[in-house]
Amino acid sequence: MIDDPFDDHSKDSRPLLEVDDLHVSFAAHGGEVQAVRGVSFTLREGETLAVVGESGCGKSVTARSLMRLLPGRTACIKRGSIRYRGRELTALPEAEMRRLRGPELAMVFQDAMTALHPTLTIGEQLMEGLLLHERLTRGEARRRALEVLEEVGIGQGPARLGQYPHEFSGGMRQRIMIAMALSCRPSVLLADEPTTALDVTIQAQILDLLRGVQRERGVSVLLITHDLGVVAEAADRVAVMYAGRIVESGTAGEIFRSPRHPYTQGLLASMPRLDTPKGRPLLSIPGTPPDLYAPPPGCAFAPRCPRAMDVCGRYAPPAAVITPTHAASCWLLDPRAPQAGPEPQAVRSPGPALTLRSQTSHSTKERIS
Repeated sequence: MIDDPFDDHSKDSRPLLEVDDLHVSFAAHGGEVQAVRGVSFTLREGETLAVVGESGCGKSVTARSLMRLLPGRTACIKRGSIRYRGRELTALPEAEMRRLRGPELAMVFQDAMTALHPTLTIGEQLMEGLLLHERLTRGEARRRALEVLEEVGIGQGPARLGQYPHEFSGGMRQRIMIAMALSCRPSVLLADEPTTALDVTIQAQILDLLRGVQRERGVSVLLITHDLGVVAEAADRVAVMYAGRIVESGTAGEIFRSPRHPYTQGLLASMPRLDTPKGRPLLSIPGTPPDLYAPPPGCAFAPRCPRAMDVCGRYAPPAAVITPTHAASCWLLDPRAPQAGPEPQAVRSPGPALTLRSQTSHSTKERIS
């Protein structure tokens, strides 16, 4: 693996999951949409890495690539490496990949209602992976299903096993999805927007559940989300994606206290704050993300960036190492680039992340202080 400026060099342990220069494209209209363009990161044992960004930036495509769950007719991994415990996954035969899904790598999908099979009981869906991967008897699989339901906070297990997905609330369905992912005791859990469409109270419960499972089992979590409040609650490290690339990466504290890329600054500045004076309009990032059918030659964020320079539209910026754990790809951080003007008010740092959500727990402040 190349020396990645977006990797966290502060830890000596070998990464559990290594992604290096990943490129993923979708066939479209005689050409291709370059959904993921050179993504690299690592995930170590017991940590949570959050991948954040706007819709369409490539977060979910990256997660599905790790699981090899891309639609085969339209999507393909063009190049790059995905290694789990040193084993290359991109060239692994599908039969061997199926043996890894569940016992080693598991995924919690964004919409539990569509991910769960509507005509199968919860018990049947929980037991399916156990019967396939662990070769348990039906009685043993049923007992394990009851245990994992209790672990995720769903009581009355025997009765629940006979119910169907539509008989549960949104929060309960999400807990069932987590139970299914955890049933075979995976080492890596990929959580794709696990709190989307849930109210803040249920969001907090799901985050507490994921943290509790991580503490007890030591599972590593790759958290895909656009909600910075969720990131402040749950993440150890953060990777910010824009237009298929990671533009900034660091610890949660570094990203929230000292964002260096204008896109990261804009994301944070656009979040509502508790101390915003009444009547002041919310800030936003002007413009829209670029068309990845024909990506721009330079920095993809340049057309929306209030501090863009001529070089930004011509050449892709290099990754600048800010600290051993913090890096960002921006010409503003390169001494060879022309000097930029003062940072505009619209992309100011939003201050302590505790203000990003009004109904998160006090652990947010503890995580980034």
